[in-house]
Amino acid sequence: MIAALPMYDRPETRAATDRFWELTRDALSLHGIDAPEALTRDRDPWDIWQAPDLVLAQTCGLPYRARLHGTVTLIGAADFNLPGCAPGEYNSVILGRADSLPDAPVLAVNEALSQSGWAALHGFCQYNHVTPSDIVFTGAHRASVRAVLDGQADLAACDAQTWWLMQQHDAWAASAVEIARTPPTPGLPFITRAGQDPAPYLEALRDACAALPAVDRAALNLRGIVAMTPARYTALPIPQAPASSPA
Repeated sequence: MIAALPMYDRPETRAATDRFWELTRDALSLHGIDAPEALTRDRDPWDIWQAPDLVLAQTCGLPYRARLHGTVTLIGAADFNLPGCAPGEYNSVILGRADSLPDAPVLAVNEALSQSGWAALHGFCQYNHVTPSDIVFTGAHRASVRAVLDGQADLAACDAQTWWLMQQHDAWAASAVEIARTPPTPGLPFITRAGQDPAPYLEALRDACAALPAVDRAALNLRGIVAMTPARYTALPIPQAPASSPA
């Protein structure tokens, strides 16, 4: 059995994340669902998402609609009460070094198959008729923001919840300038293996959220769990991968 919540996991919130998992695990057991004692943090996300013994994981909207849809069971999404977003939604913050859009910017992108780091940024550039001159792949949202601040890139798109966490814990993040926020999309989906009834998993996550101490909910910025349908994700376009995307 495997469970993982890697998408917003960072050292400062790890204890709160573990307590959320412990409550979720106990709530799952009340529904007759076996779950591992602890979260997995040392495996590739794609191995986790596609594991035949997956109990629970959180993925990204773009991997879900591009590759995972139909091979996993969608449960729902977290509500972080993000500005301009309905419950269960999130968006991206466009960050730069100044409050205006540069001409022919170099983009910092965490990876090509990222809703918040690439799809949202791609849509933002199209809407604003901005043609990037180059793309720097960073491997992580925080690294993308650092690339902008270090002058390696001009723009980055950072998941709004990740940006909130950075503002709480990374003093250097205050140097980044928020240029815009993209339209909301469904938040990062909780999933389990294929063929499962999502209802008990959703109930277990909701019960765990309700039982989580207020200090942990505040640390995670977690307000609740919202049911989602696959169509909310699959209705979104799949952007073309950047031409310079690594194979």
